[in-house]
Amino acid sequence: MKGIVFTEFLDMVEDKFGLEMVDKIIINTNLKSEGVYTSIGTYSFSEMLQLLQHLSKYTDISIDNLLLIYGEHFFSVIENSYPGLLATYKDPIEMLSSIENHIHVEVLKIYPDAELPTFLVEEKSEISLIMVYKSSRAMHHFGLGLMNKTFEHFNTTATIQLEKIKEDGTEVRFTVIKN
Repeated sequence: MKGIVFTEFLDMVEDKFGLEMVDKIIINTNLKSEGVYTSIGTYSFSEMLQLLQHLSKYTDISIDNLLLIYGEHFFSVIENSYPGLLATYKDPIEMLSSIENHIHVEVLKIYPDAELPTFLVEEKSEISLIMVYKSSRAMHHFGLGLMNKTFEHFNTTATIQLEKIKEDGTEVRFTVIKN
C-alpha cells in the first residue's frame, strides 16, 4: 500500500483526534515500519489494518466509519494536489463512472506499483450509477467517503446505497442516485 495512504491517515488522526492519539496507536501497534512512513514508500496493508483496529478500539468508532471519515478527508488531498484532474469533470456521475478508465490510470502514472481496487460500471444514466467495487482490502467505506465528497465538490447531493455482494466486503455494489 502506498505511503501517501499512511501519511494522510496519520494526518487525519491528528486533525480529528489529536497528536496524542497518533502516538498512542503507533506505540501500541506492532508495526514493521515503526510508524515511519514516506508518501512515496510502499508498506504492508496489515499495518493500516492494525492502525485502524487500534484507532477503533481507542475511539469506539467502527472501522467502517473510520474509513468513511478517512475517505472524506482524502478527497481534500485530491482537491489540493490534483485540481486539474477534478477540473476535467463537470458532473459527479461522470467522474465516478470514470474511476477505472481514467482516474486510476492517472494514479498509476504517479504511483506505478499502486494496488488499486477495481470499479466496474454496471449501469449509468445522467442521474444514477451502479458500480461494483472489488478489492481484497475491503475498504469500501473509504470509497464511500470519496463518493460523498465528490458530490459535495460538485455542489450537489446523492443517495448512495452499499450492498455487500461478498460478506467480507471484498465485493460491494454501490447504487448512486443523484438528488
